[in-house]
Amino acid sequence: MTKTKRLSHQGSFFGRDNTQAILMIAPMVISFFVFTYYPILYIIRYSFFHFDGFRSSWAGIDNFVRIFTRDMMFWSSLGNTLVLTGVTVFIQIPLALTLAYLLSQGLKGSGFYRIMLFLPTIISTAITGLVFSLLFATFGGVVNDMFVGVGVLGQPVNWLGQRWTAMFVLGVATTWSFIGINIIFFLMALQSVPKDLYECVTLDGAGGWKKFWHVTLPMIAPIFRIVLLNAVVGSLRLADLVLASTNGGPHGQTEVVMTYVFKFFFGLDGRRQEIGYASAMSFVTAIILALITFIYLKSSKKMNVY
Repeated sequence: MTKTKRLSHQGSFFGRDNTQAILMIAPMVISFFVFTYYPILYIIRYSFFHFDGFRSSWAGIDNFVRIFTRDMMFWSSLGNTLVLTGVTVFIQIPLALTLAYLLSQGLKGSGFYRIMLFLPTIISTAITGLVFSLLFATFGGVVNDMFVGVGVLGQPVNWLGQRWTAMFVLGVATTWSFIGINIIFFLMALQSVPKDLYECVTLDGAGGWKKFWHVTLPMIAPIFRIVLLNAVVGSLRLADLVLASTNGGPHGQTEVVMTYVFKFFFGLDGRRQEIGYASAMSFVTAIILALITFIYLKSSKKMNVY
């Protein structure tokens, strides 16, 4: 009888082991709801109001109508975000995979190179943006001084004063800042590929490129899928690096969607504080991000299969 009760007690949901597990994960779950879902509900609520931080009035769908019909700057900033995302992803991912492959070959000093390549990842992106703004400064910038000194440029270039050169600087800074973590992911994936597969294809006469294309790439495909998704979503949410380097200049031509929303939310750069409108833009942006993520996950589902 005692044994039966003990088994019944252990099998119940509120048994001793389950209670301990619930208590251990409760702080994390509560924090997740408080700091994730509550702010989302807060944003959705205020997107239907005109709210400047002090006074609020019902707006209905007026904020959303303004986004889709009267605020072309929002869509311009979204376009800049997509351009920056595309450029950084198409440069960053192949470069990270190439460097990870070289590091996985056991080259001399590879440990040192791993540390140096990963080091930018632990530096704040705001600091990275500030450093790159100083490096590419028109006067006194290291890049201009170097190019002018060796005769490549006749005079200093205003890198941050023109749209495409400023976008180029942002692309370089983003790649430098985030490539380290992608190299680590690819290194782990490459080290998990069985050596026997390489030996088999070598016996079949396959060269280096065929090994990579038919063995390495299919085997690391699931990790490749995760890295690519993180790179896309991370680039779409980029804000502090832009604020610290170009601040959206010149004349808002490098404004990305997150900095645009940020400036309306806090009333920066001469904009009136419009929390309700900023909330509506955040909500629309979140839906766009969700759609992009959904389409990507659906289209890349085959990459989960070895």
